[in-house]
Amino acid sequence: QVQLVESGGGLVQAGGSLRLSCAASGRTFSTYGVGWFRQAPGKEREFVAAISWSGGSTNYADSVKGRFTTSKNNAKNTVYLQMNSLKPEDTAVYYCAARTYYSGSDSQKYNYWGQGTQVTVSS
Repeated sequence: QVQLVESGGGLVQAGGSLRLSCAASGRTFSTYGVGWFRQAPGKEREFVAAISWSGGSTNYADSVKGRFTTSKNNAKNTVYLQMNSLKPEDTAVYYCAARTYYSGSDSQKYNYWGQGTQVTVSS
């Protein structure tokens, strides 16, 4: 069983930065992709970013491109989401998710999910 644990959320003012972590355990992740999603109250779940564990290719939503960066640390088996220039509209619960041979934007494709971490951006 793959387990994913997000951390690093919190309250930050607009223009500030946060770094989210997604720590994975249970299996090797050489064939996995990890996606980041967010969901605000009353809104649909939204794709944010994704990274392929093998190769490290990344994929970003237009709304965060140029502000957010996802990366990985092989030794720590952890994926990160660095969020800069945060805006109030970035406020949401952020989730990481994983699936073998997939690192795209479709949340329905991922079969392992973390519990989520709250990010709140004040104006």
